[in-house]
Amino acid sequence: MTDRRRAILTGAARVIARQGVRGLRVADLAAEAGVSTGLIYYHFKDRPGILRHALAFIGDRADRYTAYTTHSATGGGEASAPTSEPRQLLEQTLLLEFQDLPEVRENSTAWGELRAHAVFDPELRDDLAAAGAAWVAEVAGHLAELCPAAAPGAVTAAAERLTALLEGLSVRWLSGLLPLEQARSLLRGAIGVEIGRLGSLSAMN
Repeated sequence: MTDRRRAILTGAARVIARQGVRGLRVADLAAEAGVSTGLIYYHFKDRPGILRHALAFIGDRADRYTAYTTHSATGGGEASAPTSEPRQLLEQTLLLEFQDLPEVRENSTAWGELRAHAVFDPELRDDLAAAGAAWVAEVAGHLAELCPAAAPGAVTAAAERLTALLEGLSVRWLSGLLPLEQARSLLRGAIGVEIGRLGSLSAMN
Protein backbone atom coordinates (compact mmCIF):
# COMPACT_ATOMS: atom_id res chain seq x y z
CA MET A 1 0.00 0.00 0.00
CA THR A 2 1.36 3.43 -0.91
CA ASP A 3 1.84 6.09 1.76
CA ARG A 4 -0.87 8.30 0.24
CA ARG A 5 -3.37 5.46 0.04
CA ARG A 6 -2.63 4.57 3.66
CA ALA A 7 -3.01 8.22 4.68
CA ILE A 8 -6.42 8.38 2.98
CA LEU A 9 -7.66 5.20 4.66
CA THR A 10 -6.30 6.27 8.03
CA GLY A 11 -8.11 9.57 7.57
CA ALA A 12 -11.30 7.76 6.54
CA ALA A 13 -11.25 5.63 9.70
CA ARG A 14 -10.73 8.77 11.80
CA VAL A 15 -13.50 10.75 10.13
CA ILE A 16 -15.95 7.82 10.31
CA ALA A 17 -15.17 7.33 14.00
CA ARG A 18 -15.64 11.01 14.72
CA GLN A 19 -18.52 11.96 12.41
CA GLY A 20 -20.15 8.67 11.44
CA VAL A 21 -20.58 7.28 7.95
CA ARG A 22 -23.19 9.86 7.00
CA GLY A 23 -20.80 12.59 8.10
CA LEU A 24 -18.04 11.33 5.83
CA ARG A 25 -17.59 14.00 3.15
CA VAL A 26 -14.82 13.68 0.61
CA ALA A 27 -13.71 17.28 1.24
CA ASP A 28 -13.34 16.55 4.97
CA LEU A 29 -11.48 13.34 4.23
CA ALA A 30 -9.11 15.17 1.89
CA ALA A 31 -8.36 17.73 4.59
CA GLU A 32 -7.84 15.00 7.21
CA ALA A 33 -5.50 13.02 4.94
CA GLY A 34 -3.70 16.08 3.56
CA VAL A 35 -4.46 15.22 -0.07
CA SER A 36 -6.66 16.55 -2.86
CA THR A 37 -10.19 15.29 -3.47
CA GLY A 38 -9.06 14.31 -6.95
CA LEU A 39 -6.46 11.95 -5.51
CA ILE A 40 -9.11 10.29 -3.35
CA TYR A 41 -11.32 9.68 -6.39
CA TYR A 42 -8.30 8.43 -8.30
CA HIS A 43 -7.66 5.74 -5.69
CA PHE A 44 -11.22 4.84 -4.69
CA LYS A 45 -13.51 6.03 -7.55
CA ASP A 46 -16.53 6.90 -5.40
CA ARG A 47 -17.87 7.12 -1.85
CA PRO A 48 -18.97 3.44 -1.68
CA GLY A 49 -15.45 2.49 -2.74
CA ILE A 50 -14.02 4.58 0.09
CA LEU A 51 -16.30 2.83 2.59
CA ARG A 52 -15.47 -0.68 1.35
CA HIS A 53 -11.72 -0.04 1.48
CA ALA A 54 -12.01 1.71 4.85
CA LEU A 55 -13.78 -1.35 6.23
CA ALA A 56 -10.98 -3.63 4.97
CA PHE A 57 -8.35 -1.24 6.38
CA ILE A 58 -10.02 -1.25 9.80
CA GLY A 59 -10.07 -5.05 9.77
CA ASP A 60 -6.41 -5.28 8.79
CA ARG A 61 -5.45 -2.79 11.49
CA ALA A 62 -7.33 -4.81 14.11
CA ASP A 63 -5.48 -7.92 12.94
CA ARG A 64 -2.18 -6.13 13.54
CA TYR A 65 -2.89 -4.93 17.08
CA THR A 66 -4.32 -8.29 18.15
CA ALA A 67 -1.41 -10.26 16.65
CA TYR A 68 0.90 -9.85 19.66
CA THR A 69 0.52 -10.35 23.39
CA THR A 70 0.58 -7.20 25.48
CA HIS A 71 0.71 -8.18 29.14
CA SER A 72 -1.19 -5.06 30.22
CA ALA A 73 -3.92 -5.69 27.65
CA THR A 74 -4.50 -9.30 28.63
CA GLY A 75 -4.10 -8.85 32.34
CA GLY A 76 -0.50 -8.20 33.41
CA GLY A 77 2.30 -5.67 33.03
CA GLU A 78 5.02 -5.73 30.40
CA ALA A 79 4.88 -7.01 26.83
CA SER A 80 5.65 -10.68 26.40
CA ALA A 81 6.60 -12.87 23.46
CA PRO A 82 3.89 -14.11 21.05
CA THR A 83 2.26 -17.36 22.09
CA SER A 84 1.14 -20.47 20.25
CA GLU A 85 -0.92 -21.80 23.18
CA PRO A 86 -4.60 -22.01 22.02
CA ARG A 87 -6.20 -20.52 25.15
CA GLN A 88 -3.83 -17.55 25.14
CA LEU A 89 -4.29 -17.05 21.40
CA LEU A 90 -8.05 -17.02 21.87
CA GLU A 91 -7.85 -14.55 24.75
CA GLN A 92 -5.49 -12.18 22.97
CA THR A 93 -7.60 -12.26 19.78
CA LEU A 94 -10.56 -11.02 21.82
CA LEU A 95 -9.12 -9.12 24.78
CA LEU A 96 -6.69 -7.00 22.76
CA GLU A 97 -9.77 -5.28 21.33
CA PHE A 98 -9.97 -3.67 24.79
CA GLN A 99 -6.90 -1.45 24.89
CA ASP A 100 -7.08 2.14 26.04
CA LEU A 101 -5.14 3.37 23.00
CA PRO A 102 -6.29 6.00 20.48
CA GLU A 103 -5.89 3.63 17.52
CA VAL A 104 -7.97 0.90 19.17
CA ARG A 105 -10.68 3.31 20.29
CA GLU A 106 -10.82 4.84 16.82
CA ASN A 107 -10.87 1.46 15.10
CA SER A 108 -13.63 0.05 17.31
CA THR A 109 -15.74 3.19 16.97
CA ALA A 110 -15.36 3.25 13.19
CA TRP A 111 -16.28 -0.45 12.96
CA GLY A 112 -19.42 0.26 15.01
CA GLU A 113 -20.37 3.17 12.76
CA LEU A 114 -19.93 1.06 9.62
CA ARG A 115 -21.92 -1.79 11.17
CA ALA A 116 -24.77 0.59 12.05
CA HIS A 117 -24.73 2.14 8.57
CA ALA A 118 -24.97 -1.29 6.92
CA VAL A 119 -28.54 -1.48 8.25
CA PHE A 120 -29.42 1.16 5.64
CA ASP A 121 -26.80 0.36 2.99
CA PRO A 122 -27.17 -3.08 1.35
CA GLU A 123 -23.99 -2.52 -0.73
CA LEU A 124 -21.89 -2.30 2.42
CA ARG A 125 -23.70 -5.20 4.11
CA ASP A 126 -22.00 -7.95 2.08
CA ASP A 127 -18.51 -6.62 2.82
CA LEU A 128 -19.34 -6.25 6.49
CA ALA A 129 -20.78 -9.77 6.62
CA ALA A 130 -17.61 -11.16 5.03
CA ALA A 131 -15.40 -9.33 7.54
CA GLY A 132 -17.54 -10.53 10.43
CA ALA A 133 -17.51 -14.12 9.15
CA ALA A 134 -13.71 -14.07 8.91
CA TRP A 135 -13.47 -12.88 12.51
CA VAL A 136 -15.88 -15.58 13.72
CA ALA A 137 -13.89 -18.19 11.79
CA GLU A 138 -10.65 -17.06 13.45
CA VAL A 139 -12.19 -17.33 16.93
CA ALA A 140 -13.79 -20.67 16.04
CA GLY A 141 -10.39 -21.96 14.93
CA HIS A 142 -8.91 -21.24 18.36
CA LEU A 143 -11.92 -22.85 20.08
CA ALA A 144 -11.62 -25.93 17.89
CA GLU A 145 -7.99 -26.32 18.93
CA LEU A 146 -9.01 -26.13 22.58
CA CYS A 147 -11.99 -28.50 22.18
CA PRO A 148 -11.15 -30.75 19.22
CA ALA A 149 -13.98 -33.20 19.99
CA ALA A 150 -16.68 -30.51 19.86
CA ALA A 151 -19.03 -30.43 16.88
CA PRO A 152 -18.15 -27.74 14.29
CA GLY A 153 -21.62 -26.19 14.58
CA ALA A 154 -21.28 -25.82 18.34
CA VAL A 155 -17.82 -24.27 17.95
CA THR A 156 -19.08 -21.74 15.40
CA ALA A 157 -22.05 -20.86 17.62
CA ALA A 158 -19.70 -20.26 20.55
CA ALA A 159 -17.52 -18.01 18.37
CA GLU A 160 -20.61 -16.07 17.26
CA ARG A 161 -21.64 -15.51 20.87
CA LEU A 162 -18.18 -14.38 21.94
CA THR A 163 -17.73 -11.92 19.07
CA ALA A 164 -21.25 -10.55 19.55
CA LEU A 165 -20.60 -10.09 23.26
CA LEU A 166 -17.31 -8.36 22.51
CA GLU A 167 -19.04 -5.89 20.20
CA GLY A 168 -21.67 -5.11 22.83
CA LEU A 169 -19.11 -4.71 25.61
CA SER A 170 -16.97 -2.55 23.34
CA VAL A 171 -19.86 -0.14 22.76
CA ARG A 172 -20.48 0.12 26.50
CA TRP A 173 -16.80 0.65 27.24
CA LEU A 174 -16.33 3.27 24.51
CA SER A 175 -19.50 5.04 25.67
CA GLY A 176 -18.21 5.22 29.25
CA LEU A 177 -20.94 2.91 30.55
CA LEU A 178 -18.51 0.16 31.52
CA PRO A 179 -14.97 0.40 32.98
CA LEU A 180 -12.26 -1.17 30.85
CA GLU A 181 -11.25 -3.79 33.41
CA GLN A 182 -14.85 -4.83 33.94
CA ALA A 183 -15.32 -5.30 30.19
CA ARG A 184 -12.20 -7.49 30.08
CA SER A 185 -13.34 -9.46 33.12
CA LEU A 186 -16.78 -10.12 31.65
CA LEU A 187 -15.27 -11.29 28.38
CA ARG A 188 -12.78 -13.56 30.16
CA GLY A 189 -15.67 -15.10 32.08
CA ALA A 190 -17.60 -15.69 28.87
CA ILE A 191 -14.57 -17.34 27.28
CA GLY A 192 -14.36 -19.73 30.22
CA VAL A 193 -18.08 -20.50 30.00
CA GLU A 194 -17.92 -21.26 26.28
CA ILE A 195 -14.86 -23.48 26.64
CA GLY A 196 -16.52 -25.34 29.50
CA ARG A 197 -19.72 -25.74 27.54
CA LEU A 198 -17.90 -27.10 24.49
CA GLY A 199 -16.04 -29.53 26.74
CA SER A 200 -19.32 -30.74 28.24
CA LEU A 201 -20.87 -31.21 24.81
CA SER A 202 -17.80 -33.14 23.68
CA ALA A 203 -18.09 -35.47 26.68
CA MET A 204 -21.74 -36.18 25.84
CA ASN A 205 -20.93 -37.23 22.26
